[in-house]
Amino acid sequence: MTDNNGNPEVPGQSPDDVDKASDESSEWQDINDTPSIIDFVTLGMFIIDEIEYPPPRPPSTNVLGGAGSYSALGARLFSPAPDLSRTVGWIVDQGSDFPQAITDLITGWSTSAVFRHDPTRLTTRGWNGYVGSSERREFKYTTPKKRLTAADLAGTPLLKAKAVHMVCSPNRCKELVEEIITLRKREARLAAAASNKNNNNNDNDDDCDDVDDDAKDPNAYTRPLIIWEPVPDLCTPFELLNCTNALPLVDICSPNHAELAGFMGTDGLDPETGEISVEQVERNCEQLLASMPLTTYTLVVRAGEKGCYVAKNGGRRRKQPPMKRGKKKKMKVGLDARNFHGGLQHDTDMMSLFAGLLQDMEDRNNEDDPFGRFDVEEGIETDSGIERWLPAYHTDATKVVDPTGGGNTFLGGLAVALARGKSIEEACAWGSVAASFAIEQVGVPELGMDVEGRETWNGERVEERLSGYLERVGLL
Repeated sequence: MTDNNGNPEVPGQSPDDVDKASDESSEWQDINDTPSIIDFVTLGMFIIDEIEYPPPRPPSTNVLGGAGSYSALGARLFSPAPDLSRTVGWIVDQGSDFPQAITDLITGWSTSAVFRHDPTRLTTRGWNGYVGSSERREFKYTTPKKRLTAADLAGTPLLKAKAVHMVCSPNRCKELVEEIITLRKREARLAAAASNKNNNNNDNDDDCDDVDDDAKDPNAYTRPLIIWEPVPDLCTPFELLNCTNALPLVDICSPNHAELAGFMGTDGLDPETGEISVEQVERNCEQLLASMPLTTYTLVVRAGEKGCYVAKNGGRRRKQPPMKRGKKKKMKVGLDARNFHGGLQHDTDMMSLFAGLLQDMEDRNNEDDPFGRFDVEEGIETDSGIERWLPAYHTDATKVVDPTGGGNTFLGGLAVALARGKSIEEACAWGSVAASFAIEQVGVPELGMDVEGRETWNGERVEERLSGYLERVGLL
């Protein structure tokens, strides 16, 4: 059984009751003073895992887990303490049974984690196991879950993070994006009002008339990067339409190969070899991107030992003219925010749409701009898109001890790279390197220090591993 968001239900326990009971008695406790700038925050849940392996390997218990933990790890790997580590934000919900060892482990990462201790409930715990001879992984909750919402970020610097990671169903994704945008705008208005109240001498700043107001205001609203990881249970053909409706709201949609195939009604495997089918991944991406013509979307498909596939369709976007002082573009909130990116609507003018395609072809033949990248007269920029495979970091299967959390860690690394201005291809390289550290052992990698006082994970510096990988894939 699953709830409306694709998460397994706990028998006899209403998800609403769980969240309500937890909220009434939870307490906030910052690990350290949260910085004003947060690069990354995740709305993934915190879970303590029990991992049961096929015999004769013994199970592992009290393992730090959950999408929130591993995505925060991915961002933290590229954020050395003491400064950058604090730009990584996440929420840790502690129940009465929370192990002290895990508290110490998280504290040692020096992130802007927020502990919420609730002695009236148990910590969210999950069972990971292998089913059948195919060693197919399954997951189920063993205690009531504590799901995060956008409201959990309100009133904290985490709400203004540059990149937000979420794991949810398509409909839940739309709700979360709407809530986050609404809350960010509300806090920006409140901050602006407070600032104006304390600075009544703004009228005397005549020498700043040519500077855009938003450029002077650190509290101005900014839209975050949204990295969406579809929840596996609802990656089905019945949810495909909801998925396409969610895509215009996000910057990155990242299913794994099986989840992407699930939307298309297939298994994503080669029928002859049983291995991951790269052809199916490419075809499924092409079909999904084709549902959103003339706009730019990015799919990043995580495909295990095959690496990851980056697919971004080309499109046209009108170059925004410089904004004049005193005139601010009205931004849409809620489901209408899908028009930020575009997408087919019920009233889409199909004749104009195809006329735009023909104009694209004419632009590409423009003698002044033979590559069709920019139409000077019309102010139109075009994007040729991306179709590229990046290999997995580990080519030796013996290096992979436990794949648990590898995909979440990948997205944490990818998200923080995008937040710091990296291209999508380089961000995927960050993600691949991050995942490589997560799957080398049961649980999370070990944080250490080399003889020069620099951070290491599993005895290796992250930047050195990244440099070697970038050189290998031609991105250095």
